[in-house]
Amino acid sequence: MPVVETVLGPVAAAELGEVDAHEHVFLRTPVNPGDEFLDTDKAAAELLRVAASGMRTVVDLTPVGLGRRPIQLAEVSRASALHIVAATGYHRSAHYPAAHWARHADDATLLDVLLDDLRVGMDSHDWDFPRPDPSPHKAGIIKLGASYHRIDPHEERWFAAGAAAARQTGVAVAVHTEVGTAAHAALDLLDKHGVPPGRVLLAHTDRNPDPELHLDLIARGAHLVYDTIGRIKYRPDSVVLDLIERMAEAGELGHVCLGTDVGRRSSLSAYSGGPGMDVLGRDFVPRLRRRLGAAAVDTVLRDAPQALLAKRTSAL
Repeated sequence: MPVVETVLGPVAAAELGEVDAHEHVFLRTPVNPGDEFLDTDKAAAELLRVAASGMRTVVDLTPVGLGRRPIQLAEVSRASALHIVAATGYHRSAHYPAAHWARHADDATLLDVLLDDLRVGMDSHDWDFPRPDPSPHKAGIIKLGASYHRIDPHEERWFAAGAAAARQTGVAVAVHTEVGTAAHAALDLLDKHGVPPGRVLLAHTDRNPDPELHLDLIARGAHLVYDTIGRIKYRPDSVVLDLIERMAEAGELGHVCLGTDVGRRSSLSAYSGGPGMDVLGRDFVPRLRRRLGAAAVDTVLRDAPQALLAKRTSAL
């Protein structure tokens, strides 16, 4: 039976239920100074709202060095009764200062960090050296990041490490595409390193709402996650609904996942912000159900993410 590694252990993919495929439960990054969120009680409160909105699983795509808290992730998973699939990996280079170890580590170290997170347990201090302190909570997906319209030399090395870890463990790879750009380049680079597009989830593709591009990416086998739901500064949610309808008309809805990707404390209800991490289930899913019906909702919240997240039992 296909399984997915959650922070509380392996779960059958079919038991994940409705999946919010891109979130951050804890986050700290120099890209958004002063907008970090690291409070455990507030994280639990936010996830309780997500659970009340109808979600059963949250994919936390916070990679190495950006405030991951594996012990606390397990705590809030228990408190909210939500499955949490945590990430290892490396974000785009803007998230790591010039002196950060990930920019200077050798290739073997970059890979070992990821394999330890996936096989042993995520480092309790999020790889803030001098020594590892593994937790009992494993990562279940790899997160990588590309810059705007390009993949820079640091990111190329991190892609290579992430691909090697994916090949050895069978987990899927999620890729941050900056404003939906460099998606084909990301697929090309991962494919070069032995990870086929069918094992890749491309984030933020709805930031570039180009249905022809999306269908081209899907034709290669990739999954897309429309994950800026509720953030109206980018575009109205009706644009995402139109994209989903276009993918459904093309018979490709099985390659589409949904998420909210709340990356600022000012966007979280627990910090008196908005729209809140629960905006996907609370507001968007009812609109999608009215437009396309319950079967379409099941496809993007259950079928597509469950298939992607399931570990491959043999090497890629």
